[in-house]
Amino acid sequence: MSSAKGPVCVTGAGGFLGSWVVHLLLSKNYLVRGTVRDPLDGKYAHLKQLPNASSNLELVKADLLDYPSLVSAIQGCSGVFHVASPVPSSSVPNPQASSLFLPFLLLGSSVDLIEPAVTGTLNVLKACNETKVKRAVVVSSGAALIMNPSWTDSQVIDESCWSDAEHCRATENWYCASKTEAESKALEYGKAAGLDVVTVCPNLILGPILQSTVNASTLLLVKLLKEGKDMVDNRHFLVVDVRDVAEALVLAYEKPDAQGRYICSSHSVHVKDIVDMLKEKYPNYNYPKNFTEVHQKKEMSSDKLQKLGWRYRSLQETLVDAVESYKKAGLLD
Repeated sequence: MSSAKGPVCVTGAGGFLGSWVVHLLLSKNYLVRGTVRDPLDGKYAHLKQLPNASSNLELVKADLLDYPSLVSAIQGCSGVFHVASPVPSSSVPNPQASSLFLPFLLLGSSVDLIEPAVTGTLNVLKACNETKVKRAVVVSSGAALIMNPSWTDSQVIDESCWSDAEHCRATENWYCASKTEAESKALEYGKAAGLDVVTVCPNLILGPILQSTVNASTLLLVKLLKEGKDMVDNRHFLVVDVRDVAEALVLAYEKPDAQGRYICSSHSVHVKDIVDMLKEKYPNYNYPKNFTEVHQKKEMSSDKLQKLGWRYRSLQETLVDAVESYKKAGLLD
């Protein structure tokens, strides 16, 4: 085997996306340092069981708001993947929020989301700058592009588009506000400090889980399989496979010509389309019975990312692999 690459640091290594980023990096023979809240916590056991983890993975304790802990975690790394992001799970969706990010548009206060997202991201980047990291890849969100009253229904959103942060605040879409402000400040900081910062903006991330905890987008799919509601809104989503997002992040790190922002979106789909696809393979789950039409739809272009060499899975593969992982984890019992 060739000598290991890296080391690289992954913040939020134990989460839905972070786990797959670690998995991919280990498979590509990187030395990986993953930040978690408590390396001894059993909920991170899945990371230690990944192929190559015993030799190439180190879990370290770090907090986005504890700058010295980040410097310690990042010291000696050639690259950083900033995946960690605050999402308060106890809050409820804002009924006025865009359906595209319904699982994440939460009514937690601005203090809950915006301050940790912005300060945490800047802390990571300042630590990268202090420790001479070559490139930092920051996970943003399609929520940083889509929430703008100026966009028309026919407009295809690309990397030049930004959500209106003031509009997000005025409508209490704190998730959108946090992602918009964190990403814009990340790119501004990179330019001012001379730090190579690339951002990736995925939409609704679905797919198989590695971790034992249930995240917001996984919960959305589990509810469609289990709750059997008489009526649900036939909302529109832009979906991307979690494994394809991990691939996008590593591409953004490895490709020398990668720069700026990258939209990461694969499939444009309505809830009923997802249910119909699931029913074909899994007819016996308790699906919604009827659908109310919701006239709200936006499209995004991933052309820039595809020109970098990115490819994505079929929606059927994403959904089937997701359900099989839920069954294995006992989420559908």
